[in-house]
Amino acid sequence: MSPPAAGCCHVTGFKVENWKQNLRVIYQCFVWSGSAETRKRKAKSCICHMCGAHLNRLHSCLYCVFFGCFTKKHIHEHAKAKRHNLAIDLLYGGIYCFMCQDYIYDKDMEQIAKEEQRKAWKLQAFTPTMVSHYQCTMTGIGEKYSTWEPTKRELELLRHNPKRRKITTNCTIGLRGLINLGNTCFMNCIVQALTHTPLLRDFFLSDRHKCEMQSPSSCLVCEMSTLFQEFYSGHRSPHIPYRLLHLVWTHARHLAGYEQQDAHEFLIAALDVLHRHCKGDDNGKKANNPNHCNCIIDQIFTGGLQSDVTCQVCHGVSTTIDPFWDISLDLPGSSTPFWPLSPGSDGSVVNGESHVSGTTTLTDCLRRFTRPEHLGSSAKIKCSGCHSYQESTKQLTMKKLPIVACFHLKRFEHSAKLRRKITTYVSFPLELDMTPFMASSKESRMNGQYQQPADSLNNDNKYSLFAVVNHQGTLESGHYTSFIRQHKDQWFKCDDAAIITKASIKDVLDSEGYLLFYHKQFLEYE
Repeated sequence: MSPPAAGCCHVTGFKVENWKQNLRVIYQCFVWSGSAETRKRKAKSCICHMCGAHLNRLHSCLYCVFFGCFTKKHIHEHAKAKRHNLAIDLLYGGIYCFMCQDYIYDKDMEQIAKEEQRKAWKLQAFTPTMVSHYQCTMTGIGEKYSTWEPTKRELELLRHNPKRRKITTNCTIGLRGLINLGNTCFMNCIVQALTHTPLLRDFFLSDRHKCEMQSPSSCLVCEMSTLFQEFYSGHRSPHIPYRLLHLVWTHARHLAGYEQQDAHEFLIAALDVLHRHCKGDDNGKKANNPNHCNCIIDQIFTGGLQSDVTCQVCHGVSTTIDPFWDISLDLPGSSTPFWPLSPGSDGSVVNGESHVSGTTTLTDCLRRFTRPEHLGSSAKIKCSGCHSYQESTKQLTMKKLPIVACFHLKRFEHSAKLRRKITTYVSFPLELDMTPFMASSKESRMNGQYQQPADSLNNDNKYSLFAVVNHQGTLESGHYTSFIRQHKDQWFKCDDAAIITKASIKDVLDSEGYLLFYHKQFLEYE
Protein backbone atom coordinates (compact mmCIF):
# COMPACT_ATOMS: atom_id res chain seq x y z
CA MET A 1 0.00 0.00 0.00
CA SER A 2 1.40 3.39 -1.01
CA PRO A 3 1.97 5.96 1.76
CA PRO A 4 -0.51 8.83 2.05
CA ALA A 5 0.27 12.08 0.22
CA ALA A 6 2.44 14.39 2.27
CA GLY A 7 0.64 17.47 3.54
CA CYS A 8 0.46 19.83 6.49
CA CYS A 9 1.95 18.37 9.67
CA HIS A 10 -0.37 20.45 11.89
CA VAL A 11 -3.54 18.45 11.08
CA THR A 12 -2.50 15.61 13.38
CA GLY A 13 -3.60 17.65 16.41
CA PHE A 14 -7.09 17.83 14.94
CA LYS A 15 -7.37 14.15 14.06
CA VAL A 16 -8.54 12.85 17.42
CA GLU A 17 -11.64 10.85 18.39
CA ASN A 18 -14.71 11.53 16.16
CA TRP A 19 -12.83 14.10 14.04
CA LYS A 20 -14.31 12.72 10.80
CA GLN A 21 -17.86 12.97 12.09
CA ASN A 22 -17.27 16.52 13.37
CA LEU A 23 -15.80 17.59 10.03
CA ARG A 24 -18.74 16.08 8.13
CA VAL A 25 -21.20 18.04 10.29
CA ILE A 26 -19.39 21.30 9.51
CA TYR A 27 -19.45 20.57 5.76
CA GLN A 28 -23.12 19.51 5.87
CA CYS A 29 -24.39 22.44 7.94
CA PHE A 30 -22.11 25.35 7.16
CA VAL A 31 -20.30 24.78 3.86
CA TRP A 32 -22.19 22.85 1.17
CA SER A 33 -25.67 23.15 2.78
CA GLY A 34 -27.59 20.90 0.40
CA SER A 35 -31.06 21.09 1.95
CA ALA A 36 -33.28 24.13 2.42
CA GLU A 37 -33.12 23.63 6.19
CA THR A 38 -29.31 23.68 6.34
CA ARG A 39 -29.18 26.71 4.02
CA LYS A 40 -31.55 28.55 6.35
CA ARG A 41 -29.44 27.54 9.35
CA LYS A 42 -26.28 28.71 7.59
CA ALA A 43 -27.82 32.08 6.74
CA LYS A 44 -28.89 32.65 10.36
CA SER A 45 -25.88 31.36 12.28
CA CYS A 46 -22.90 32.04 10.01
CA ILE A 47 -21.90 35.51 11.14
CA CYS A 48 -18.58 36.75 12.48
CA HIS A 49 -18.58 36.37 16.27
CA MET A 50 -16.52 39.56 16.59
CA CYS A 51 -18.13 42.06 14.19
CA GLY A 52 -21.43 40.39 13.26
CA ALA A 53 -20.74 40.54 9.49
CA HIS A 54 -22.10 37.89 7.11
CA LEU A 55 -19.52 38.47 4.38
CA ASN A 56 -15.74 39.11 4.52
CA ARG A 57 -14.93 35.45 3.75
CA LEU A 58 -16.12 33.74 6.90
CA HIS A 59 -14.10 30.86 8.29
CA SER A 60 -15.09 28.41 11.00
CA CYS A 61 -12.63 27.21 13.62
CA LEU A 62 -12.19 23.42 13.48
CA TYR A 63 -11.52 23.13 17.22
CA CYS A 64 -14.45 25.09 18.68
CA VAL A 65 -17.66 26.87 17.71
CA PHE A 66 -16.33 30.15 16.34
CA PHE A 67 -16.98 31.98 13.07
CA GLY A 68 -14.64 34.83 12.09
CA CYS A 69 -13.89 37.15 9.15
CA PHE A 70 -10.81 36.23 7.16
CA THR A 71 -10.67 39.63 5.46
CA LYS A 72 -10.73 41.59 8.73
CA LYS A 73 -8.42 39.04 10.43
CA HIS A 74 -10.93 38.17 13.18
CA ILE A 75 -10.41 34.44 12.60
CA HIS A 76 -6.64 35.09 12.75
CA GLU A 77 -7.02 36.80 16.13
CA HIS A 78 -9.02 33.85 17.44
CA ALA A 79 -6.42 31.37 16.15
CA LYS A 80 -3.63 33.32 17.81
CA ALA A 81 -5.43 33.72 21.14
CA LYS A 82 -6.71 30.12 21.40
CA ARG A 83 -3.88 28.38 19.50
CA HIS A 84 -6.50 26.82 17.25
CA ASN A 85 -4.43 26.46 14.09
CA LEU A 86 -7.01 25.16 11.59
CA ALA A 87 -10.11 26.80 10.11
CA ILE A 88 -12.43 26.04 7.19
CA ASP A 89 -13.53 28.49 4.49
CA LEU A 90 -17.35 28.46 4.61
CA LEU A 91 -17.69 29.42 0.93
CA TYR A 92 -15.17 27.16 -0.79
CA GLY A 93 -14.53 24.47 1.83
CA GLY A 94 -10.75 24.86 1.89
CA ILE A 95 -8.81 24.14 5.09
CA TYR A 96 -6.51 26.98 6.24
CA CYS A 97 -3.54 26.43 8.56
CA PHE A 98 -2.46 29.50 10.53
CA MET A 99 0.95 27.95 11.23
CA CYS A 100 1.65 27.37 7.52
CA GLN A 101 -0.19 30.62 6.66
CA ASP A 102 -1.75 28.92 3.64
CA TYR A 103 -4.57 26.63 2.54
CA ILE A 104 -3.46 23.04 2.94
CA TYR A 105 -4.12 19.63 1.42
CA ASP A 106 -4.93 16.55 3.44
CA LYS A 107 -6.03 13.39 1.64
CA ASP A 108 -8.55 12.29 4.28
CA MET A 109 -10.10 15.74 4.68
CA GLU A 110 -10.31 16.19 0.90
CA GLN A 111 -12.18 12.88 0.59
CA ILE A 112 -14.75 13.93 3.22
CA ALA A 113 -15.21 17.29 1.47
CA LYS A 114 -15.87 15.59 -1.89
CA GLU A 115 -18.32 13.09 -0.40
CA GLU A 116 -20.33 15.78 1.37
CA GLN A 117 -20.35 18.00 -1.71
CA ARG A 118 -21.75 15.18 -3.84
CA LYS A 119 -24.49 14.63 -1.24
CA ALA A 120 -25.35 18.34 -1.42
CA TRP A 121 -25.54 18.14 -5.23
CA LYS A 122 -28.00 15.25 -4.99
CA LEU A 123 -30.17 17.17 -2.52
CA GLN A 124 -30.23 20.06 -4.99
CA ALA A 125 -31.11 17.62 -7.82
CA PHE A 126 -27.90 18.59 -9.64
CA THR A 127 -25.27 16.33 -11.14
CA PRO A 128 -21.59 17.36 -11.00
CA THR A 129 -21.75 18.01 -14.77
CA MET A 130 -24.75 20.31 -14.36
CA VAL A 131 -23.08 22.09 -11.47
CA SER A 132 -20.02 22.71 -13.62
CA HIS A 133 -22.25 23.93 -16.45
CA TYR A 134 -24.20 26.36 -14.30
CA GLN A 135 -21.07 27.24 -12.28
CA CYS A 136 -22.95 26.64 -9.04
CA THR A 137 -25.06 29.78 -9.36
CA MET A 138 -27.41 28.57 -6.63
CA THR A 139 -26.41 29.61 -3.12
CA GLY A 140 -24.89 27.21 -0.66
CA ILE A 141 -23.53 24.37 -2.79
CA GLY A 142 -19.93 25.38 -2.54
CA GLU A 143 -17.24 26.41 -4.95
CA LYS A 144 -17.96 28.12 -8.26
CA TYR A 145 -16.27 25.38 -10.26
CA SER A 146 -16.41 21.70 -9.50
CA THR A 147 -13.16 19.87 -8.83
CA TRP A 148 -11.62 18.53 -12.04
CA GLU A 149 -11.44 14.77 -12.35
CA PRO A 150 -10.24 13.06 -15.56
CA THR A 151 -12.86 11.45 -17.78
CA LYS A 152 -12.46 7.94 -19.19
CA ARG A 153 -11.29 9.41 -22.50
CA GLU A 154 -8.72 11.62 -20.73
CA LEU A 155 -7.44 8.65 -18.72
CA GLU A 156 -7.12 6.68 -21.96
CA LEU A 157 -5.12 9.52 -23.54
CA LEU A 158 -2.82 9.62 -20.52
CA ARG A 159 -2.23 5.87 -20.78
CA HIS A 160 -1.40 6.10 -24.48
CA ASN A 161 0.94 9.04 -23.92
CA PRO A 162 3.11 8.02 -20.96
CA LYS A 163 5.87 10.55 -21.66
CA ARG A 164 5.93 13.29 -19.03
CA ARG A 165 7.90 16.53 -18.91
CA LYS A 166 9.48 16.81 -15.49
CA ILE A 167 10.22 20.31 -14.22
CA THR A 168 13.47 20.37 -12.23
CA THR A 169 15.47 23.20 -10.69
CA ASN A 170 17.85 23.08 -13.67
CA CYS A 171 15.05 22.96 -16.25
CA THR A 172 15.29 25.59 -19.00
CA ILE A 173 11.81 25.14 -20.43
CA GLY A 174 10.22 28.54 -20.99
CA LEU A 175 13.57 30.18 -21.76
CA ARG A 176 13.72 31.23 -25.40
CA GLY A 177 15.31 34.09 -27.27
CA LEU A 178 13.36 36.45 -29.54
CA ILE A 179 14.72 37.71 -32.86
CA ASN A 180 15.03 41.50 -33.07
CA LEU A 181 13.04 42.47 -36.16
CA GLY A 182 14.58 45.94 -36.36
CA ASN A 183 14.55 48.07 -33.20
CA THR A 184 11.96 45.73 -31.61
CA CYS A 185 13.87 45.10 -28.37
CA PHE A 186 11.19 47.24 -26.65
CA MET A 187 8.64 44.55 -27.60
CA ASN A 188 10.87 41.55 -26.89
CA CYS A 189 11.61 42.56 -23.29
CA ILE A 190 7.89 42.98 -22.51
CA VAL A 191 7.08 39.61 -24.14
CA GLN A 192 9.71 37.98 -21.91
CA ALA A 193 8.10 39.55 -18.82
CA LEU A 194 4.55 38.54 -19.84
CA THR A 195 5.47 34.95 -20.75
CA HIS A 196 7.02 34.55 -17.29
CA THR A 197 4.04 36.00 -15.42
CA PRO A 198 2.91 32.92 -13.44
CA LEU A 199 -0.89 33.30 -13.62
CA LEU A 200 -0.85 34.42 -17.25
CA ARG A 201 1.30 31.41 -18.12
CA ASP A 202 -1.07 29.04 -16.31
CA PHE A 203 -4.07 30.57 -18.10
CA PHE A 204 -2.67 30.17 -21.60
CA LEU A 205 -1.01 26.78 -21.08
CA SER A 206 -4.30 25.35 -19.78
CA ASP A 207 -5.98 26.44 -23.04
CA ARG A 208 -8.47 28.70 -21.29
CA HIS A 209 -8.81 31.28 -24.06
CA LYS A 210 -11.98 30.97 -26.15
CA CYS A 211 -11.79 33.43 -29.02
CA GLU A 212 -14.82 35.69 -29.47
CA MET A 213 -13.39 37.77 -32.31
CA GLN A 214 -15.08 37.58 -35.71
CA SER A 215 -11.65 37.02 -37.24
CA PRO A 216 -9.40 34.89 -34.95
CA SER A 217 -6.39 35.68 -37.16
CA SER A 218 -6.62 39.31 -35.97
CA CYS A 219 -6.92 38.37 -32.27
CA LEU A 220 -3.89 39.34 -30.19
CA VAL A 221 -4.98 36.97 -27.40
CA CYS A 222 -4.88 34.02 -29.82
CA GLU A 223 -1.39 35.08 -30.87
CA MET A 224 -0.30 35.31 -27.21
CA SER A 225 -1.68 31.81 -26.67
CA THR A 226 0.45 30.56 -29.60
CA LEU A 227 3.43 32.46 -28.20
CA PHE A 228 3.13 30.69 -24.83
CA GLN A 229 2.95 27.31 -26.63
CA GLU A 230 6.14 28.23 -28.51
CA PHE A 231 7.96 29.37 -25.37
CA TYR A 232 7.10 26.24 -23.37
CA SER A 233 7.46 23.73 -26.23
CA GLY A 234 11.04 22.92 -25.27
CA HIS A 235 12.47 24.33 -28.52
CA ARG A 236 15.74 26.20 -28.01
CA SER A 237 16.06 28.07 -31.29
CA PRO A 238 15.11 31.77 -31.12
CA HIS A 239 11.49 32.54 -31.94
CA ILE A 240 10.58 35.10 -34.62
CA PRO A 241 7.59 37.13 -33.33
CA TYR A 242 6.63 38.59 -36.73
CA ARG A 243 2.89 37.86 -36.32
CA LEU A 244 2.85 39.53 -32.91
CA LEU A 245 4.58 42.61 -34.34
CA HIS A 246 2.10 42.76 -37.24
CA LEU A 247 -0.91 42.57 -34.88
CA VAL A 248 0.54 45.25 -32.61
CA TRP A 249 1.07 47.52 -35.61
CA THR A 250 -2.50 46.81 -36.74
CA HIS A 251 -4.24 47.46 -33.41
CA ALA A 252 -1.87 50.07 -31.90
CA ARG A 253 -0.95 52.18 -34.92
CA HIS A 254 1.08 54.70 -32.90
CA LEU A 255 3.66 51.90 -32.40
CA ALA A 256 3.88 51.01 -36.12
CA GLY A 257 7.19 51.44 -37.92
CA TYR A 258 10.81 50.49 -37.32
CA GLU A 259 11.70 53.34 -34.98
CA GLN A 260 12.69 52.55 -31.40
CA GLN A 261 9.63 52.72 -29.13
CA ASP A 262 9.15 52.99 -25.38
CA ALA A 263 8.80 49.60 -23.61
CA HIS A 264 6.38 51.09 -21.06
CA GLU A 265 4.18 52.49 -23.82
CA PHE A 266 4.21 49.10 -25.54
CA LEU A 267 3.23 47.32 -22.30
CA ILE A 268 0.18 49.55 -21.78
CA ALA A 269 -0.84 49.31 -25.45
CA ALA A 270 -0.47 45.50 -25.40
CA LEU A 271 -2.55 45.15 -22.21
CA ASP A 272 -5.22 47.41 -23.70
CA VAL A 273 -5.50 45.40 -26.93
CA LEU A 274 -5.44 42.08 -25.04
CA HIS A 275 -8.16 43.41 -22.72
CA ARG A 276 -10.35 44.43 -25.68
CA HIS A 277 -9.78 41.20 -27.60
CA CYS A 278 -10.57 39.09 -24.54
CA LYS A 279 -14.05 40.61 -24.76
CA GLY A 280 -14.31 39.92 -28.50
CA ASP A 281 -14.19 43.63 -29.33
CA ASP A 282 -11.72 45.40 -31.59
CA ASN A 283 -12.83 48.95 -30.87
CA GLY A 284 -13.12 48.94 -27.09
CA LYS A 285 -16.88 49.66 -27.18
CA LYS A 286 -17.88 46.59 -25.18
CA ALA A 287 -14.94 46.64 -22.80
CA ASN A 288 -14.14 50.29 -22.22
CA ASN A 289 -14.34 50.10 -18.43
CA PRO A 290 -11.60 47.91 -16.89
CA ASN A 291 -13.27 48.41 -13.49
CA HIS A 292 -16.17 46.18 -14.55
CA CYS A 293 -14.26 43.56 -16.52
CA ASN A 294 -13.39 40.03 -15.50
CA CYS A 295 -11.06 39.08 -18.35
CA ILE A 296 -7.74 37.45 -17.48
CA ILE A 297 -5.81 40.69 -18.13
CA ASP A 298 -7.87 42.67 -15.64
CA GLN A 299 -7.93 39.85 -13.11
CA ILE A 300 -4.12 39.89 -13.04
CA PHE A 301 -3.06 43.48 -13.76
CA THR A 302 -5.90 45.81 -12.67
CA GLY A 303 -5.76 47.57 -9.32
CA GLY A 304 -7.76 50.43 -7.82
CA LEU A 305 -6.16 53.81 -7.09
CA GLN A 306 -7.95 55.95 -4.48
CA SER A 307 -7.74 59.73 -4.72
CA ASP A 308 -8.79 61.74 -1.64
CA VAL A 309 -9.18 65.50 -2.10
CA THR A 310 -9.55 67.28 1.27
CA CYS A 311 -10.91 70.81 1.59
CA GLN A 312 -8.60 72.97 3.73
CA VAL A 313 -11.54 74.91 5.20
CA CYS A 314 -14.20 72.36 6.20
CA HIS A 315 -11.93 69.26 5.88
CA GLY A 316 -14.56 67.52 3.77
CA VAL A 317 -13.16 64.66 1.69
CA SER A 318 -14.05 63.84 -1.91
CA THR A 319 -13.00 60.30 -2.87
CA THR A 320 -12.69 58.73 -6.32
CA ILE A 321 -11.34 55.29 -7.25
CA ASP A 322 -9.83 54.69 -10.68
CA PRO A 323 -8.47 51.48 -12.23
CA PHE A 324 -4.76 51.22 -13.07
CA TRP A 325 -2.46 48.75 -14.82
CA ASP A 326 0.80 50.28 -13.64
CA ILE A 327 2.16 52.93 -11.28
CA SER A 328 4.48 55.60 -12.71
CA LEU A 329 6.95 56.94 -10.13
CA ASP A 330 8.94 60.19 -10.24
CA LEU A 331 12.69 59.99 -9.60
CA PRO A 332 15.20 62.34 -7.99
CA GLY A 333 17.01 64.28 -10.68
CA SER A 334 13.85 65.08 -12.64
CA SER A 335 12.45 68.58 -12.95
CA THR A 336 9.69 67.56 -10.52
CA PRO A 337 10.77 68.31 -6.92
CA PHE A 338 11.38 65.06 -5.09
CA TRP A 339 10.47 64.43 -1.45
CA PRO A 340 13.55 64.30 0.81
CA LEU A 341 14.72 60.79 1.50
CA SER A 342 12.87 59.08 4.30
CA PRO A 343 14.29 58.17 7.71
CA GLY A 344 16.18 54.95 7.19
CA SER A 345 18.58 56.40 4.60
CA ASP A 346 21.36 56.07 7.14
CA GLY A 347 21.98 52.39 6.49
CA SER A 348 18.85 50.83 8.00
CA VAL A 349 16.64 48.33 6.21
CA VAL A 350 13.11 49.37 5.20
CA ASN A 351 10.82 46.96 3.28
CA GLY A 352 13.74 44.66 2.66
CA GLU A 353 15.76 47.42 0.96
CA SER A 354 19.24 48.07 2.18
CA HIS A 355 19.82 51.83 2.23
CA VAL A 356 23.21 53.23 1.35
CA SER A 357 23.66 56.87 2.31
CA GLY A 358 22.11 59.03 -0.42
CA THR A 359 20.54 56.08 -2.26
CA THR A 360 16.94 56.36 -3.37
CA THR A 361 14.76 53.27 -2.86
CA LEU A 362 11.53 52.04 -4.42
CA THR A 363 9.91 52.62 -1.02
CA ASP A 364 11.01 56.27 -1.15
CA CYS A 365 9.35 56.63 -4.56
CA LEU A 366 6.14 55.02 -3.28
CA ARG A 367 6.14 57.25 -0.21
CA ARG A 368 6.41 60.28 -2.44
CA PHE A 369 3.63 58.94 -4.68
CA THR A 370 1.25 58.48 -1.72
CA ARG A 371 2.12 61.59 0.30
CA PRO A 372 -0.50 64.39 0.63
CA GLU A 373 0.05 67.12 -1.96
CA HIS A 374 -1.10 70.72 -1.46
CA LEU A 375 -2.82 71.79 -4.68
CA GLY A 376 -2.34 75.54 -4.04
CA SER A 377 -4.36 78.64 -4.83
CA SER A 378 -4.02 78.17 -8.59
CA ALA A 379 -5.87 74.83 -8.48
CA LYS A 380 -8.83 75.51 -6.22
CA ILE A 381 -11.75 73.05 -6.32
CA LYS A 382 -15.41 73.65 -5.64
CA CYS A 383 -16.06 72.07 -2.24
CA SER A 384 -19.45 70.36 -1.90
CA GLY A 385 -19.46 71.23 1.81
CA CYS A 386 -18.49 74.90 1.56
CA HIS A 387 -20.28 75.39 -1.80
CA SER A 388 -17.37 77.58 -2.92
CA TYR A 389 -13.90 77.24 -4.44
CA GLN A 390 -11.29 76.39 -1.80
CA GLU A 391 -7.68 75.27 -1.57
CA SER A 392 -7.25 71.55 -0.95
CA THR A 393 -4.81 68.67 -0.54
CA LYS A 394 -4.77 65.53 -2.65
CA GLN A 395 -3.53 62.10 -1.60
CA LEU A 396 -3.26 58.91 -3.66
CA THR A 397 -3.36 55.47 -2.00
CA MET A 398 -4.03 51.89 -3.11
CA LYS A 399 -7.64 50.84 -2.64
CA LYS A 400 -7.22 47.48 -4.39
CA LEU A 401 -3.92 45.83 -5.20
CA PRO A 402 -3.49 43.89 -8.46
CA ILE A 403 -2.06 40.38 -8.54
CA VAL A 404 0.84 41.71 -10.62
CA ALA A 405 2.08 45.17 -9.67
CA CYS A 406 4.10 46.92 -12.36
CA PHE A 407 6.17 49.96 -11.33
CA HIS A 408 7.32 52.35 -14.05
CA LEU A 409 10.34 54.41 -13.01
CA LYS A 410 10.02 57.63 -15.03
CA ARG A 411 13.52 57.75 -16.53
CA PHE A 412 12.60 59.61 -19.72
CA GLU A 413 11.83 63.30 -19.26
CA HIS A 414 10.14 65.22 -22.06
CA SER A 415 9.36 68.90 -21.71
CA ALA A 416 9.37 72.04 -23.85
CA LYS A 417 12.90 72.86 -22.69
CA LEU A 418 14.33 69.43 -21.95
CA ARG A 419 14.56 65.89 -23.38
CA ARG A 420 16.82 63.59 -21.39
CA LYS A 421 17.21 60.29 -19.58
CA ILE A 422 17.41 60.20 -15.76
CA THR A 423 20.03 57.66 -14.68
CA THR A 424 19.46 57.93 -10.90
CA TYR A 425 20.04 54.55 -9.28
CA VAL A 426 16.96 53.27 -7.44
CA SER A 427 17.33 50.36 -5.02
CA PHE A 428 14.44 47.87 -5.27
CA PRO A 429 13.82 44.75 -3.12
CA LEU A 430 13.18 41.11 -3.99
CA GLU A 431 10.17 41.20 -1.67
CA LEU A 432 7.87 44.19 -1.25
CA ASP A 433 5.15 44.88 1.33
CA MET A 434 2.52 47.29 -0.05
CA THR A 435 0.61 47.58 3.26
CA PRO A 436 1.99 51.08 4.08
CA PHE A 437 0.57 52.43 0.82
CA MET A 438 -2.96 51.06 1.18
CA ALA A 439 -5.94 53.36 1.72
CA SER A 440 -6.75 51.29 4.83
CA SER A 441 -3.31 52.19 6.28
CA LYS A 442 -3.79 55.96 6.20
CA GLU A 443 -4.83 56.01 9.86
CA SER A 444 -1.61 54.20 10.78
CA ARG A 445 0.52 57.00 9.35
CA MET A 446 2.22 59.50 11.63
CA ASN A 447 3.97 62.48 10.05
CA GLY A 448 3.92 60.72 6.70
CA GLN A 449 5.58 57.59 8.07
CA TYR A 450 3.90 54.21 8.40
CA GLN A 451 3.93 52.47 11.76
CA GLN A 452 4.39 48.72 11.33
CA PRO A 453 1.62 46.83 13.18
CA ALA A 454 2.55 44.28 15.80
CA ASP A 455 0.45 41.62 14.04
CA SER A 456 2.69 40.01 11.43
CA LEU A 457 0.05 37.54 10.21
CA ASN A 458 -0.97 39.86 7.35
CA ASN A 459 0.69 38.59 4.17
CA ASP A 460 -2.06 39.72 1.78
CA ASN A 461 -0.10 42.70 0.48
CA LYS A 462 3.32 41.09 0.06
CA TYR A 463 4.92 40.75 -3.38
CA SER A 464 7.88 38.98 -4.97
CA LEU A 465 9.94 40.39 -7.84
CA PHE A 466 9.81 38.24 -11.00
CA ALA A 467 10.89 40.47 -13.90
CA VAL A 468 12.91 43.65 -14.48
CA VAL A 469 13.14 45.60 -17.75
CA ASN A 470 16.24 47.78 -18.20
CA HIS A 471 17.24 50.43 -20.71
CA GLN A 472 20.89 50.95 -21.63
CA GLY A 473 22.09 54.00 -23.51
CA THR A 474 20.68 57.45 -24.10
CA LEU A 475 17.28 58.84 -25.00
CA GLU A 476 18.26 58.99 -28.68
CA SER A 477 20.09 55.66 -28.90
CA GLY A 478 19.44 52.82 -26.49
CA HIS A 479 18.66 49.14 -26.05
CA TYR A 480 16.20 47.22 -23.85
CA THR A 481 17.01 44.00 -21.99
CA SER A 482 15.19 42.11 -19.26
CA PHE A 483 15.83 39.90 -16.26
CA ILE A 484 13.25 37.17 -15.64
CA ARG A 485 12.85 34.73 -12.75
CA GLN A 486 12.60 31.13 -13.92
CA HIS A 487 12.41 29.35 -10.56
CA LYS A 488 12.78 30.64 -7.04
CA ASP A 489 16.06 32.58 -6.85
CA GLN A 490 17.00 31.51 -10.42
CA TRP A 491 17.31 34.50 -12.72
CA PHE A 492 18.20 34.88 -16.40
CA LYS A 493 19.10 37.86 -18.55
CA CYS A 494 17.28 38.07 -21.90
CA ASP A 495 18.93 40.13 -24.64
CA ASP A 496 16.92 39.49 -27.82
CA ALA A 497 18.15 36.34 -29.59
CA ALA A 498 21.80 36.75 -28.67
CA ILE A 499 22.11 34.55 -25.58
CA ILE A 500 19.94 33.96 -22.56
CA THR A 501 22.45 33.93 -19.74
CA LYS A 502 22.15 32.96 -16.12
CA ALA A 503 22.17 35.98 -13.79
CA SER A 504 22.77 36.36 -10.08
CA ILE A 505 20.36 38.11 -7.72
CA LYS A 506 23.06 40.78 -7.32
CA ASP A 507 23.04 41.36 -11.10
CA VAL A 508 19.29 41.91 -10.96
CA LEU A 509 19.25 44.21 -7.92
CA ASP A 510 22.25 46.23 -9.15
CA SER A 511 20.60 46.95 -12.50
CA GLU A 512 19.24 50.40 -13.26
CA GLY A 513 15.59 49.34 -13.47
CA TYR A 514 12.96 50.86 -15.77
CA LEU A 515 9.96 48.54 -15.32
CA LEU A 516 9.67 46.38 -12.18
CA PHE A 517 7.20 43.47 -12.11
CA TYR A 518 6.07 42.07 -8.75
CA HIS A 519 3.68 39.14 -8.17
CA LYS A 520 1.52 38.69 -5.08
CA GLN A 521 2.88 36.02 -2.76
CA PHE A 522 -0.55 34.91 -1.53
CA LEU A 523 -3.60 34.68 -3.79
CA GLU A 524 -7.13 34.62 -2.39
CA TYR A 525 -10.56 33.91 -3.77
CA GLU A 526 -12.72 36.98 -4.19
